[in-house]
Amino acid sequence: MSKKTVADLSASDLSGKRVLVRVDFNVPLDNGSITDDTRIRAALPTIQDLTSKGAKVILTSHFGRPKGIDESLRLTPVAARLSELLGKAVIKCDDCIGEEVAQAVAEMQNGDVALLENVRFYAEEEDNDPEFAKKLASVADLYVNDAFGTAHRAHASTEGVTHYLPSVAGYLIEKELQFLQGAIEEPKRPLAAIVGGSKVSSKIGVIEALLDKCDKLLLGGGMIFTFYKARGLNVGKSLVEDDKLELARELEAKAKEKGVTFLLPTDVIIADNFAADANAETVSINDIPDGWMGLDIGPDSIKVFQEALGDCKTVIWNGPMGVFEFEKFAAGTKAIALTLADLTKTGTITIIGGGDSVAAVEQLNLGEQMSHISTGGGASLELLEGKVLPGIAALNDK
Repeated sequence: MSKKTVADLSASDLSGKRVLVRVDFNVPLDNGSITDDTRIRAALPTIQDLTSKGAKVILTSHFGRPKGIDESLRLTPVAARLSELLGKAVIKCDDCIGEEVAQAVAEMQNGDVALLENVRFYAEEEDNDPEFAKKLASVADLYVNDAFGTAHRAHASTEGVTHYLPSVAGYLIEKELQFLQGAIEEPKRPLAAIVGGSKVSSKIGVIEALLDKCDKLLLGGGMIFTFYKARGLNVGKSLVEDDKLELARELEAKAKEKGVTFLLPTDVIIADNFAADANAETVSINDIPDGWMGLDIGPDSIKVFQEALGDCKTVIWNGPMGVFEFEKFAAGTKAIALTLADLTKTGTITIIGGGDSVAAVEQLNLGEQMSHISTGGGASLELLEGKVLPGIAALNDK
């Protein structure tokens, strides 16, 4: 990796130093309780390495989308969970800048951890306001970015602070780049990409970028119906982006021109309406009746996809195969997740690229069985597209 990381810093570099660490603690809450602490656990290697080397660790994160101070979006439950995971008390500040923060940091001992309040309580954070960034940076000697999920945003706590402090990457960002960039730039082949989700428009960039890199491209989710309609097939009431039909034809033509195996499902599970208890049937893609909509890939498609993935050495998966929130239409997504877990055991590098595919894998308790689960939805997509992520570009080079 071309960027300097925490691994490049010794105990003598860090002992007694105040280190501002941007983490992504934007975790789901239900009645004040954290329902998934994956993002908190993902930050532990960086936090523990810094504290073990005698640093004073000052954590900053956003939480939700507040407009000003919102009592329901304070990071207090996160501080409590982090204390449990670290096995020691975490100092919780009720602000992220100002006198209270300066005082709390001044009283910190080597190896202590403090968590600042939700940085998005200030509009200046998303505006990347230089004065606000300067205030954030003022309590620290060094900056570490370990929030991959927000690395595609040029905010005060991700890009602004780098103008005032020496800045390096944390272990999580290092791992994300190693897997996601590695899969694209130097993949073990054959490289397959599985792209799902409801709309072609949200995945255009990633599909186009992957067509230049991969050997096989498998498509699922609602976006497939735009491709079917572009081929002249009847899709009933299925989700279609009519303004993307020409693009769908172009993407298929590009795949053919580049010699990329381009696979669309051969059969689909259709429903008479969009509901968990809808009537469902399995039909060939040539036989979708009027008034029905496709909500998952069918059993024959699963077999075709499994066969195509069988010899692959690297697989990137971004986006579910169907409406997996409804049990009746979750079979395609489950089958892909189980297939990838099996492939990982035989040495295939499996990368789950953020968003709903991660949620599906975690629901099935298969996260530990994949090579890498990305913590960034939008960030992982932009990295796969080959875009520059401001939060990473701003860090010091080795």
